[in-house]
Amino acid sequence: MCDVYAIKFSELVKIVERLRKECPWDRQQTNQSIKNNLIEEAYELYEALEEDNDQKIIEELGDCLLQVVFHCVIKNENGNFSLIDVIDNLIEKLIKRHPHVFGKKQLNTAQEVLSQWDSIKQKDKKSILEGIPKRMPSLFRAYKVQKRLSKVGLEFDDAINVETKIYEELSEFKKAKTTEQKKEELGDVLFSIVNFARFFDIDPEEALHISIDKIIKRFEYIEKKLNGNFGGVSKELLNKLWDESKNLT
Repeated sequence: MCDVYAIKFSELVKIVERLRKECPWDRQQTNQSIKNNLIEEAYELYEALEEDNDQKIIEELGDCLLQVVFHCVIKNENGNFSLIDVIDNLIEKLIKRHPHVFGKKQLNTAQEVLSQWDSIKQKDKKSILEGIPKRMPSLFRAYKVQKRLSKVGLEFDDAINVETKIYEELSEFKKAKTTEQKKEELGDVLFSIVNFARFFDIDPEEALHISIDKIIKRFEYIEKKLNGNFGGVSKELLNKLWDESKNLT
């Protein structure tokens, strides 16, 4: 089985290397030009996993794997590093962060493993906030930052205090005069709302995702009722249809 993995993986790398030489589009790409592709492929994989559709999962895992290999091939061409360096680094990290598997330490629960993982990770970092990607979706990033801060005691005592903070930030937003000031204050409002969600163990990214899906379903109901023709439709009719659509969700 190991030989099959090695053969197939080698075949994939060789195909990507050939594409870099013979395909005009592939040859033109850089790590910067294809960086957004990985984000798109990751979201497509996430969707396939949510649907638990094996065929789609196979396809999307392959697309994500292609991005990893593509980046490594480009870097190898420039003499920076190779796919082997990436794999070696991953192996070293997995062994280091699992001393209960590859060493003598004993752990019995998943929570103990998670705490140990965080502790080992933190030893390699200069700041407790290091390692949270700047390009992570903002709601999720806010959630991660707040969880890290809470570990050192930077935390509201309860959800009531967070709710008070939300109204305080809303008040500051209303007082803001310039667009830049309003943008900053609105960011503070959203950050506080994320904190509020966290006190109820709610993932704000997932909560917003559910709301967006609900709004889309309601709109699709209206769209179907009007046969896609919104020209000349009164506000009263739109509101009536919107109220009807609420019975669907």
